[in-house]
Amino acid sequence: MIGRIKKLLASRNDVNITADDEALKLASAALLLEAACMDGHADDVEISTVINLLGDHFDLSSGEASELVNAGREVLANSVELYGFTRTIKNSFNHEDRVRMIEMLWKVVYADGILHDFEANLVRRICGLIYVSDRESGDARKLVLERLDLDNQDVT
Repeated sequence: MIGRIKKLLASRNDVNITADDEALKLASAALLLEAACMDGHADDVEISTVINLLGDHFDLSSGEASELVNAGREVLANSVELYGFTRTIKNSFNHEDRVRMIEMLWKVVYADGILHDFEANLVRRICGLIYVSDRESGDARKLVLERLDLDNQDVT
């Protein structure tokens, strides 16, 4: 799997609209990592959350998910915008999976127990780019808060 991802990275500067399965995984990893880093640092809990979410969603082993995170870091470091990643997700995921992506983003930004303004803004921007409504995002956020037992904390 990592060989295919590296080949993808070597042949493209950005994730392309003609996304194959590997590009979709890479775009998902990049967005989740961006959310993990949005508050200025990505701690071990956030990275672990990203690995677990990718593994669960794409049915990957822990090692494969870790490799995907490393590839996502590399492609994210070479990207100046999120549009290519969101376009890949919008065009490849059905609506239910796009809502699930927003739920995964909320899980990552709340992994450290605190929602930063930049993190909330990122999720809102991604919602607009992948055509997930504010209501659906709010429902996903509430679900995450309940599961993490955070009692709907305000932005800090």
